[in-house]
Amino acid sequence: MSTSQTRPQAMRPGELLRWAWTQLTSMRTALTLLFLLALGAIPGSVIPQRSQSAIKVSDFKENNPGLDRFYEPLGMYDVYTSPWFSAIYLLLTGSLIGCIVPRIRVYWKAVRGRPSRIPSRLDRLPEHRLVAATEGDGLDRAEQWLRKRRFRTERTTLDDGTEGISAERGYLREFGNLLFHLSLVVMLLGVAWNNLLGFKGSTIMVEGQGFSNSITQYDEYRAGSWVDTDNLTPFTMDLKRFIVKFETGQVQRGAAREFRAEIDVHEGESTRSETVRVNHPVTVAGNKVHLIGHGYAAHVTVTDGKGEAAWSGPVVFLPQDGNFTSSGVIKAPDARPERLAMQGVFLPTAPEEGMMGQSIFPDAFNPKLFLNAWYGPPKQETGKPENIYALDTSDMTQFTQDGDIVRFMLEPGQGFDLPDGKGSVTFDGWSRWSKVQISRAPGLPLLFGSVAAGIIGLCLSLFVRPRRLWVRTRVAQDGSQQIEVAGLDRADARTGLTEHVDELAAAAAGTAGEHSKEKK
Repeated sequence: MSTSQTRPQAMRPGELLRWAWTQLTSMRTALTLLFLLALGAIPGSVIPQRSQSAIKVSDFKENNPGLDRFYEPLGMYDVYTSPWFSAIYLLLTGSLIGCIVPRIRVYWKAVRGRPSRIPSRLDRLPEHRLVAATEGDGLDRAEQWLRKRRFRTERTTLDDGTEGISAERGYLREFGNLLFHLSLVVMLLGVAWNNLLGFKGSTIMVEGQGFSNSITQYDEYRAGSWVDTDNLTPFTMDLKRFIVKFETGQVQRGAAREFRAEIDVHEGESTRSETVRVNHPVTVAGNKVHLIGHGYAAHVTVTDGKGEAAWSGPVVFLPQDGNFTSSGVIKAPDARPERLAMQGVFLPTAPEEGMMGQSIFPDAFNPKLFLNAWYGPPKQETGKPENIYALDTSDMTQFTQDGDIVRFMLEPGQGFDLPDGKGSVTFDGWSRWSKVQISRAPGLPLLFGSVAAGIIGLCLSLFVRPRRLWVRTRVAQDGSQQIEVAGLDRADARTGLTEHVDELAAAAAGTAGEHSKEKK
């Protein structure tokens, strides 16, 4: 006798899609994806990201060539925009939506439906009372007690001809659960909205100079994939003055007391004055302008060997400590017959003695400029961007005199002639600069709203207790009338259920006043 084994039939495309959707929308899958999203975010906080600092990424790749061989193909330098992270993000969003929608449908039916039917055996419930009926309608008294405590009630006639009441409350608990999970979905959508349509950029403005909202004017710029960087909102800003005050007393000497930037904003044909303070941004053309840093700029004039001005203007020096000891580079690529460059330190309050050192106070009470000078052959323009705060001396020669490196100190108004008639440097003065961040986050209100809604939903789900109570009349074996009361908590905790059942039984029996006295 031969037997034949039938192979399981392959699922049709529709069945396969239904099975995949069922797996995706399960709570286990949602929790797994949430864990994977948190796990995938770890490299973004440990490994340098291009969106935050391209220079740090370049340094990391240079110092770790072995790791870079794996990190670059895996998108570890752009974790939050990598295909694998985006896939987890989208799957989690779809999974949460798939989990929530059916629950919303069930909840809506429960809210619009009637309270649950009276069980046939109330004595099997966790809390059960049987009291003798007194004069008057005990069900009316019980219903009044339930409505006073905001139970949703329904009075029904049972199969045996007796009457009863079904009561239920605590629908806000499930509403809180749904609200919390919906807030997660809205939060994910808000983050996606920010990443696609938001941008963040920063620029340094020196007093007396301005900024035009163009991509080439930014020192750093990061934008979403849907931002049209060629058509940014047109506006300009002029930094009139940057006002800073430091503590000059003995207590907390040098502590910052006030920072504010006074700017003129030009939008179309309108002009207005604004004041930007720390943590008090201003809105310009729908963009937030934040004050995030400040420092000093040295005004320098560089004259080349032909006696012509090769550079004249402010040079930004970056602070290195709390007293604003600042470093910077002065470049004169157009100097002839040889290009010139200087690097050094600006001290807003230099010590009275000594050539070099650190500033002893953050305000400019004794400004001095300490420089080294370099020269080299003219360099052909390649269009490749350079770091204006760093000097590449690979093809340059440092000035020396009598075998010693040339170092010189300048006070405002002083100049220095470079050796061999190659030019001169004059320190014309100083001014302050302000670093501002210009950003737009269209999904930020959505994020804040979702966080607030999530907190409210979490509180409702934790503190609201869904509870069901039933009251029914019954005839005892001796023919007397009795009232049966029972209760059930739909949550694990039964806090207050016993008291509710006792009070409801007392109200139905007409002994609520005596019960309250005994309770006291």
